[in-house]
Amino acid sequence: MDLALPRPPEEMLLGFTLALRAAGVDITADRERAYLRAAAALGLDDPHGCYHAGRATLCGSPADLERHDTVYAAWFGGKTAVAGQRFRPPAPTAPAALAEVGEGGTESDQQESQVAQASSHEVLRQRDVATLSAGEKAELGRLFTRIQPRAPRRWSHRRTPARRGEVDPARTLREMLRRLGEPGRVRHRRRAPRPRRVVMLIDVSGSMSPYADALLRLAHRFVSTGLPVEVFTFGTRLTHITRPLRRRDPDQALVAAGDAIPDWSGGTRLAEGIKIFLERWGRRGTARGAVVVVFSDGWERSDPEALGEQMRRLRVLAHRVIWVNPHRGLAGYAPVQAGIRAVLPYCDDFLAGHSLATFEEMTEVIAGA
Repeated sequence: MDLALPRPPEEMLLGFTLALRAAGVDITADRERAYLRAAAALGLDDPHGCYHAGRATLCGSPADLERHDTVYAAWFGGKTAVAGQRFRPPAPTAPAALAEVGEGGTESDQQESQVAQASSHEVLRQRDVATLSAGEKAELGRLFTRIQPRAPRRWSHRRTPARRGEVDPARTLREMLRRLGEPGRVRHRRRAPRPRRVVMLIDVSGSMSPYADALLRLAHRFVSTGLPVEVFTFGTRLTHITRPLRRRDPDQALVAAGDAIPDWSGGTRLAEGIKIFLERWGRRGTARGAVVVVFSDGWERSDPEALGEQMRRLRVLAHRVIWVNPHRGLAGYAPVQAGIRAVLPYCDDFLAGHSLATFEEMTEVIAGA
């Protein structure tokens, strides 16, 4: 069967994902985006690259691999797939083979190896961190350095000299005095932008334990950049961990933060944790005018109405409230938990937070707040 692809456009690849979904493969929006990016990185005119990109990003089980091969043969091969027919994959230039290219390979082989590595990193960016192995989590930890947090901005109350803006009477008068009363240049001033504080509240209860390591690494990225950030964890109690996260090495910072957290993988008391934060920190200025980011799946054991009341109090103090739920980006998710329904009316943004790609998107939302 001729596998030459006439440089399939994005619409053709999207059509292939629809056909694969109709064949019974559970393709989420994250998998679809990862497939398009991987295929673009490997080359849309390369049939081997498109084939292996689909197997690496769209399939989640051995049965999915068989369905993928059959649908791929029918979609790109120009023939109707026969039930039970197994497509024979192209032999060369598979990503696994490219990863084995040594230093003695040709320049072309080394370039293909770099492309394959970039594709594997792109796939890892889209993966749910709760499903990663220990080796994949270690590789993902190195990819966290790509996240470049930026602080949201606010206007300072203090005026600074500027070329444009309102007239600065004092500086204009001093300019006239230097000229012995002769009219001089009119001086201006305006309010300068200042970084706005970011507050992170991370749920470290048992239901959030698969994501806790990645969330603490994300918080470390914010703290290590020198931004005005305060980080707290809460499960059965509230813990301030900004100081342990100030260590330069991320692994050492996570170990220090873990030693400071007494309720790791414990119960969930969201309402009580937010209430303690407001009483001890929020009203003293930590949350006042800040961008508050809450990382939690919303499982509340106590009264959901109490959680909603504390979120209402938090919303009054904060400039913006962002709720990040790791299940938000998964296929078939619906905000049916009582805790989530109680907090949504007081949240400005409700974001997904299960992969490195969603963390990068969340970083942009914080910067634009």
